[in-house]
Amino acid sequence: MPLGKRTDCGDAKYAGVEVSFACDVVEALEGTLQCGFDFLAVPLVHPRFRRPRLEPGVTVPPFTRSDLLLTSSQWSSQIVGKVSPWIEPDAPSAPLRRDSEAALRQELEWAAHLSLQACILPLPHTLALANYARILHQVMLGLSSMALWIRIPLAAPAAERSASRAAEPQEGAHAPADPWEWWYRVRCLCGQNAKLGVLLDLPLTLPPQQAIDRWRGEPVRAVALPTAAFVANRRGYPTLPRAHQELLIDFWWQGVQVILTGQAHHAPPAHAETGGPSASGSGGSAVAVAINGGAGPGVAAAGGESDHPLRAYCEYLSYIFRKAPLPPEQELLELSYRDYLQAPLQPLQDNLESQTYETFEKDSTKYSQYQAAVHAALLDRPLASGAAEGDEATVLMVVGAGRGPLVRASLAAADAAGRRLRVYAVEKNANAVVTLQNLVESEGWGDRVTVAPADMRSWAAPELADILVSELLGSFGDNELSPECLDGAQRFLKPGGVSIPAAYTSFLQPVTSSKLWTDVKAYNDREHLETPYVVKLHRFTTLAPTQPVFTFEHPNPAAGTAAGPDNTRETPLRFERPGAPAAVCHGFAGYFDAQLYGDVRLSTHPPSHTPAMFSWFPIFFPLRRPLHLPAGAPVQAHIWRCCSNHKVWYEWAVVSPTPTPIHNPNGRSYYVGL
Repeated sequence: MPLGKRTDCGDAKYAGVEVSFACDVVEALEGTLQCGFDFLAVPLVHPRFRRPRLEPGVTVPPFTRSDLLLTSSQWSSQIVGKVSPWIEPDAPSAPLRRDSEAALRQELEWAAHLSLQACILPLPHTLALANYARILHQVMLGLSSMALWIRIPLAAPAAERSASRAAEPQEGAHAPADPWEWWYRVRCLCGQNAKLGVLLDLPLTLPPQQAIDRWRGEPVRAVALPTAAFVANRRGYPTLPRAHQELLIDFWWQGVQVILTGQAHHAPPAHAETGGPSASGSGGSAVAVAINGGAGPGVAAAGGESDHPLRAYCEYLSYIFRKAPLPPEQELLELSYRDYLQAPLQPLQDNLESQTYETFEKDSTKYSQYQAAVHAALLDRPLASGAAEGDEATVLMVVGAGRGPLVRASLAAADAAGRRLRVYAVEKNANAVVTLQNLVESEGWGDRVTVAPADMRSWAAPELADILVSELLGSFGDNELSPECLDGAQRFLKPGGVSIPAAYTSFLQPVTSSKLWTDVKAYNDREHLETPYVVKLHRFTTLAPTQPVFTFEHPNPAAGTAAGPDNTRETPLRFERPGAPAAVCHGFAGYFDAQLYGDVRLSTHPPSHTPAMFSWFPIFFPLRRPLHLPAGAPVQAHIWRCCSNHKVWYEWAVVSPTPTPIHNPNGRSYYVGL
């Protein structure tokens, strides 16, 4: 049964057990399921069955067990296969290379025949990867659903580092001791195939946090947790050190499954009382006994479910899974949007639907901030000489009024400030105008609100405004053409009038997100790899602190000049990464920070994010090819905001450590229409 009934952790609720081999796969699976786990990771072939390549016409005995031992649903949902560890397609010995290639293809074909959910692949002993990756790539081209999980250690032990150095002459280049570099090399050689994932081996001692964090953006499908990582509490039950607990919870939050490896090293008192393993941990697990064929009781004779030596581990994993802190309510509401690519809105070309308005209007935080900004602006307005408090009406225009939330917030601010307000609600969407007109009647706004069904850029205002209010900000601040719209509407403002928002700045940072890049690549065209997307980032890693990009201020002094405003921008960026490990950059995440009025702000920028606000997700600018970043290497990039008479678009490129092509030149793949 799953670890728990949580819905916020994706596939993470499933846990399995890895075994070295199972003489009786039926009995081994039965013991695993009785213990409370969901699946069994088992070798496809006996790990010591090193066989020569089969010559045509030669009949040999079956190389593995029959597929009739389990039903097709059991194979597909409860078994994860393991490729034989001796297979070495890049071995120095030609016969071994030949036999290894044949055996690797044979085992993967058998796994596909069984319709397994996944198959675990070991790293080659020599870390020479080219031929290994070539075979995997060829096999994956023919797979329909089965995934391949290549086994990567989270931290390379000394033996692996020695093997890495020993492999250098065979590779013709330095074979790195950093396990992430091994993974990056295999994935690149396999063409970034989405079927290739990672089984991450957790060590007893965890590496530095930076080395762990970069895996958040990689396709980690499962983590292998050794029983040796557990420690006994005062009653003898296995528990995990705090660091391992936190790491496991973080992986669960990323939707990563857990696979328990190794035999039982802990024997709680209840087991000892019923004749189970001793407190010293000398007894093997019932699963291990059953699959290795040793003397002693099998699963069925172990005294029932409660006597299984691995049960205490399963119960502990279930406990910390269920007790892991719940994410904020806002995160729970956004579950269905995690890593889901959305095209940015085209507010001038497309009218929003009622459902979209309704979603935005649920963000009470945004409108409370707007109300606070209008309230502060009203209090800061000097009264005319001789006017009593509340006598003089302030003219406020809401440009892009939608279904009226900013009108309502502005009226509430005026009531709280004790000021009279005359509001013009300007909206070009004829369907939203119907809602506004009904609100005027139902809310009794007739003496305070005038609905203007017009485009703000061409509307002839009957009088000038003291305050101009808008919510035209996009995920990148200016990407929904707030500068162009407000420059056009600025003619409505009196000299010294106030714009809310008053200014906004966009920010960028390089990120790793294999999920997002793979989803964009799946379109199989250049256009989508040159399009920015609005997305609730979930499985990603930030690679450097954010840097400011573009800033716009309103009112814009240039809007009233003969030359007019120039909203083109060009910004070189340098992201420093001192001490950071090697990583891969799939693109850039974008945010904004807006000053509404005075010290009232709205922000999606992580260091200053407005709490409980969900109207905007970050924006993602993909790179056409993932970019390898050497350890500590800074990232130098360039981004442009380009404008013509009919459209606005972005162009972006990396100039260091490896130059990329300029993305989206002349808006060929993406633009916002004016």
